[in-house]
Amino acid sequence: MKILMVLTSHDQLGDTGRKTGFWLEELAAPYYAFKDAGAEITLASPKGGNPPLDPKSNEPDFQTEQTHRFEADADAVAQLDATVRLDSVSQADYDAVFYPGGHGPLWDLAEDKNSIALIEAFLSADKHVALVCHAPGVLRHVKTPAGKPLVEGKKVTGFTNTEEEAVGLTDVVPFLVEDELIAKGGNYSKGADWSSYVVRDGLLITGQNPMSSTETAEVLIKQLSA
Repeated sequence: MKILMVLTSHDQLGDTGRKTGFWLEELAAPYYAFKDAGAEITLASPKGGNPPLDPKSNEPDFQTEQTHRFEADADAVAQLDATVRLDSVSQADYDAVFYPGGHGPLWDLAEDKNSIALIEAFLSADKHVALVCHAPGVLRHVKTPAGKPLVEGKKVTGFTNTEEEAVGLTDVVPFLVEDELIAKGGNYSKGADWSSYVVRDGLLITGQNPMSSTETAEVLIKQLSA
């Protein structure tokens, strides 16, 4: 199994003056789910190099066994320090793509032409696309071959409006993931806030929040192993 993981390069939390980026647990948990299943992992980001970590995701309350494992893993840290540029990767080299969340993707990956084209290429090649938490928001401009929104009529989930409200960023983010998926015609559903909830519709796998990251990765592994 060869899996591409795509991280944000965006580090500004709107005009708050605060930093954002990718959410550490949403990288670390799937990373080890894939690695422990024998997968070869490539990390990519729009700008390449070391992508910005959301500093909040590294606070003690949000650290997990997997985040500690990642930070103590010299190979993983070296890989993170040197992500490949998104415009240099091709779906032909991978079996699936996984997008960790964090708020950063709402600004860059959601609008990134390379990311949009990459997701469309994976799906056209009958390969799985998995996204967790805020990352399903990067599907907003992805289209089907017929030119319709990809999520139209598809079962999807992603960070809920009430979860966004709970973290106090409803008026900061460029759009709300739940609202956007519904606006694009997605058959959006959700579990209880802060509980693991994952849905799959064909090649598309989406997870609701950080608590869903391991399960999202496991669903992807199961599909790749089928």
